[in-house]
Amino acid sequence: MSFHSTAAQLATLAEGGNHESISPYMTGGAALVILLALLWITTRFNRDR
Repeated sequence: MSFHSTAAQLATLAEGGNHESISPYMTGGAALVILLALLWITTRFNRDR
């Protein structure tokens, strides 16, 4: 596998590839919700006592 073919595959993947059904807004929203949940859990366990 050459550098050119690898770069072409990565460019295709970055453009969305064959997964047109995956919405970037849904992916970003889900990531935001998960990160906020992890932040909330971390702050609950890290309280000063």
